Amino acid sequence: MLDILKNVGPAELVIVILVVGGVFGSQKLKKLAEGLGESARELKGIKQELDSVKSDVSEVIGGGK
Repeated sequence: MLDILKNVGPAELVIVILVVGGVFGSQKLKKLAEGLGESARELKGIKQELDSVKSDVSEVIGGGK
């Protein structure tokens, strides 16, 4: 599926952004971008928490090595 993205150039991205902007409008796009940013921050925090738990478990299993 990601092979499709290899064929997408800057011109195509600009066209897609313009079409999406025209369809949804700037206010909805702004809210969408804010939501995506918030989700990305939340996922980053969850990943850091999971890494911390993984480290703690490794210490317990490995005897603190």
